[in-house]
Amino acid sequence: MKCQKCENAATFHITEIQDGTPMELHLCEQHAREYLAPSSEGEDHAPSSMAAVLAQQMAIGQTAEDLARLDQRECPICGISFYEFRSKGRLGCPNDYLFFEKELNPLILNIHGESEHRGKQPVRCADGTEERSQLIRLRREMKDAVAEEKYERASELRDEISRISGGSMPPKKAPEDDASSGE
Repeated sequence: MKCQKCENAATFHITEIQDGTPMELHLCEQHAREYLAPSSEGEDHAPSSMAAVLAQQMAIGQTAEDLARLDQRECPICGISFYEFRSKGRLGCPNDYLFFEKELNPLILNIHGESEHRGKQPVRCADGTEERSQLIRLRREMKDAVAEEKYERASELRDEISRISGGSMPPKKAPEDDASSGE
């Protein structure tokens, strides 16, 4: 995709909400710097808080190559990449807060003013976070094993998921069931 202001490749994709409607900008690094920099001429746009955080990161020397490298990083548990997070605005699992901590802390501080949760937490969700993370990881591994046609490994992972989740997975179909259904 090309920059909307020149012929260079667009390396920054900025979405701003103006009067309730999203406005997308696709800019090269140079034009993104110009757009995100505070304007003394009173231009018609005011950078949002997310844009301000991006501008701050750019100001301390983060280049397009660094951002591209960061976008490729994937959580080892759920497999979400930082690019997916930036695109969708949602993380994949609780481990992502630790895995992308360095990148998320400035955003969380800017949005919430704090980086530590203060307040109530659901009673039913207090336990089992580790177990849920393990189930997410196992399901991802099983999906990858099926995609790579490693069916024995996928079967082992399915059984492990079933054991952890308390047998809520459907029972394994016996081979003789297949033979009898074809007659």
